[in-house]
Amino acid sequence: MKYRRIDKPKPSEYPEYSHIYLDLMADDGKVLDHLANNFQIIKKFIKKIPEDLLLYRYAKGKWTIKEILVHIIDDERIFAYRALRNARNDDTPVHGFDQDNYARYSEANERTLKDIFDEYESVRNSTITLFQYLPDNCFMRTGAGIDTDGSILNKRTVRALAYHIAGHELRHFNIIKERYLNLI
Repeated sequence: MKYRRIDKPKPSEYPEYSHIYLDLMADDGKVLDHLANNFQIIKKFIKKIPEDLLLYRYAKGKWTIKEILVHIIDDERIFAYRALRNARNDDTPVHGFDQDNYARYSEANERTLKDIFDEYESVRNSTITLFQYLPDNCFMRTGAGIDTDGSILNKRTVRALAYHIAGHELRHFNIIKERYLNLI
């Protein structure tokens, strides 16, 4: 499929901390191609990892590889939802989420890798379809998050959310390779 071009956002379009994700992305407008291709690369890579290593924690309180995969899925769902809200010009601030609770209660370690990748692929296809068919004029619309104290934070454009999703996945893939697989 030929995916639409979505220009890479400028730093003013996302919170400063998000550079750790967006810096990993090429400035080629092909974020949807990257989302499609990176899913396949990661799936192929992870399937080669022995089951016992999928449950390994490199330090106390750190997630397992299975928990990281489900975290990527959860984050993608949440940020795609935010993109939809922003694209539809819903400027109601959205609360953040506690990623550690999401991981803790995901029960990822009790799931099969096949089940995780079935869900991952479904979410990924939905995300790509969302961004593929959004109206051209919506990519610069913004929305904001809301902190627990009620203050507004984390304004992002729709296109910044697409790049966040792709860069977030790459960051966690790099962490898996650097902190888990250096043991092999």
